[in-house]
Amino acid sequence: MARQAASARAGSPALLSIGQVLARLTPEFPDLSSSKLRFLEERGLVSPARTASGYRKFSPDDVERLRIVLGMQRDHYLPLKVIKAYLADLDAGLNPPMPGAAPSAGPSMLPTGRRFKRGELLREAQATQELLQDAITASVIAPAEVYGEETLAVLRALVELQRHGIEPRHLRGFRAAAQRELGLIETALVPIARRNDVSSRAQTAELAREIAGQLDVVRGSIIRSALSRIQP
Repeated sequence: MARQAASARAGSPALLSIGQVLARLTPEFPDLSSSKLRFLEERGLVSPARTASGYRKFSPDDVERLRIVLGMQRDHYLPLKVIKAYLADLDAGLNPPMPGAAPSAGPSMLPTGRRFKRGELLREAQATQELLQDAITASVIAPAEVYGEETLAVLRALVELQRHGIEPRHLRGFRAAAQRELGLIETALVPIARRNDVSSRAQTAELAREIAGQLDVVRGSIIRSALSRIQP
């Protein structure tokens, strides 16, 4: 979705202000703010037109692009640089796979972002009520009225682990390790968090995702290295 010239879009009645964009998207993305929108513009994820007085005006394509970006962040925890590269391929007329998806999954323009009530979650994961409650008690899954796809993936993994004798209570150390990693991330974010500009909050959240992704890489490498020592 290449940026159209502002002059070509200025007369369109479909153009929206930041407030109107927020009204459309916040029901789906409650944490969205005007500073987040400005931050995404600074990072080149969206390019709204400008009026003569400098106000941003968003087209329907801009709004849909924002929905894709926000959905990929929320549902797939992807850093903005990965999302930007994915959108650049789409803009170029290519057919890239969704970042992080298995090759057989095929490309997807819009992340599903499904939500599940407790009964639906249990059916989808083929899990028992007892297993879910044990996972909540062990702080592996946070209690909620509605659950997302990440929780579904975790619960499915717990079902498989249970078959090998690994119960949620055995994973309590994962929560402690996550808290230690969170401490590392918060320490790294201190310089940005101290800033008082409008985009600092959004920048902090994005950088936190990027650091968490790098920690995942290191953790995965350590585990694979350990596994190689026990394989025959």
